[in-house]
Amino acid sequence: MGTRAWALLLVLCGTIFLEGIDVAMLAVAIPSIRSDLDLPTDTAAWVMSAYVLGYAGFTLLGGRAADLLGRRRMFLTWLTVFLAFSGLGGFATEGWTLIVARFVTGVSAAFMTPAALSLITTSYEEGEQRNKALLVFAGTAAGGFSLGLVIGGLLTQLGWRWVFFAPVLLAGALLVAATRLIPHQPRPAESENAESENAEPGSSEPGSAEPEKSPGRPRRRTEGFDILGATTAAAAMLLAAYAVIRLEHGLDGWRLTAGAALAAAALLVVFVAVERRTPTPLVRLGILRTGSVVRADLGALLFVGAFFGFQFVLTLYLQELRGWSSLQTAIALVVLGCDAILAPTLTPRLVARFGHAKVILGGFVLAVVAYGLFLPVGMDWSYAAMFPTLIIAGTAFALAYGPLTIAATDGVAESEQGLASGLLHTFTQFGSAIGISAVTAVYGLASSGASAGSDPDATLSAFRAALIVPVAMVTLGALLSSFGLGSRTKPPTAGAPAAPAAPTTAAATVIAATPADAIPGGSANPTRQRLS
Repeated sequence: MGTRAWALLLVLCGTIFLEGIDVAMLAVAIPSIRSDLDLPTDTAAWVMSAYVLGYAGFTLLGGRAADLLGRRRMFLTWLTVFLAFSGLGGFATEGWTLIVARFVTGVSAAFMTPAALSLITTSYEEGEQRNKALLVFAGTAAGGFSLGLVIGGLLTQLGWRWVFFAPVLLAGALLVAATRLIPHQPRPAESENAESENAEPGSSEPGSAEPEKSPGRPRRRTEGFDILGATTAAAAMLLAAYAVIRLEHGLDGWRLTAGAALAAAALLVVFVAVERRTPTPLVRLGILRTGSVVRADLGALLFVGAFFGFQFVLTLYLQELRGWSSLQTAIALVVLGCDAILAPTLTPRLVARFGHAKVILGGFVLAVVAYGLFLPVGMDWSYAAMFPTLIIAGTAFALAYGPLTIAATDGVAESEQGLASGLLHTFTQFGSAIGISAVTAVYGLASSGASAGSDPDATLSAFRAALIVPVAMVTLGALLSSFGLGSRTKPPTAGAPAAPAAPTTAAATVIAATPADAIPGGSANPTRQRLS
């Protein structure tokens, strides 16, 4: 790739890095925020949960909006919103202000991140070049989260408000660079006219593949926007995310949890009915009938959910049972960020040699080994005893997550890259929330009979029970990935219906370092411009 191509990739990866450190730093800072603002437990929990709710609730809509309204426009607009509301959080003096700021920041990430991923998949040639870009993207996501834990610990020592102001500085730098590097998107009228002209088979215009066909704009303007579909989808996702978040409460308030889940299911039925009838659907349902799409997205859900569920249990073990500080815990978990080095270096070679299906399966198997090794954790395990699990888990993430991103976007038509990216991020966000909520619920049920902190043996037993959740999730993921995940769909040919095959970072948007008391992305368009 040339200099400009690398510069654009660094900016887009900087976005997922921003999202990763933002979540991680806040996770470390929550205890200080709670103490300084005198927040009750439920309010402190909602400061974290509001981000997950906004992200998971709007990611599907955000991905499709990038296709329909322009990837560059969505990226720049929502990066600006992210910057503004992160700054607002830094000036907050009350809990409700923090909750609103985190919810809107999550919504902005839901639009910004799929746009960034679809900009990558439509800017780099399908094959080795795109694979490398996606693996760098995935590695940057996890690296941002791991480094964010340490940076958050350091900034919290200076004052928790810096946890909000630091992302503002990074987002501002990315916004300036992105404005210069992402090709300008024509106005809607210009877009339609240019599309008509470029569609003429006899066109001899030498500039037909130039900026007018930039990767930052959709192939085709739709006749209308599916407002009803967008509304029902957002409402269903919000309710589903809320129900998943409430799982951490176990049987406490189960009627509210069940009611939210049933309402989400009903709205999903309405959404499917709307999408079947509208001439311009928000989501072309046929994309969900492609086996590779479903397997890749479900695989991402299971892998990410297990990863962050394990990380959450490990954090509780170190802080609650062992008495480690948040900074000590963050430094101990840095080794999990080894995937930031392995993903762009080792993983591309393995994918080129064995194909992404086998590499994904290898990642799942390593994850089973890693989490399984931690099941017999003892009361006084040394860091040396924990290190094999941490290094293997980080390597597993490097092998599985990037190739899952490749599998989820490989062969998808350019006009649906945002949709594919949105689907992937929707599944990963729900995976994150499910993993955290499930281990929290199991931990709570297993420790229900013992007074908090009064019986270390009972607490340790509860940790071991919770660790079964990530082991079960990656085991199921390994079985799923063994059923032809790597099957590749050929890119659609011009004039043919779009042939789907679907999309952080991996965006790691979950509560990974919060103490228990704070928790209750082939084209059918041969003229498309490519970066090289």
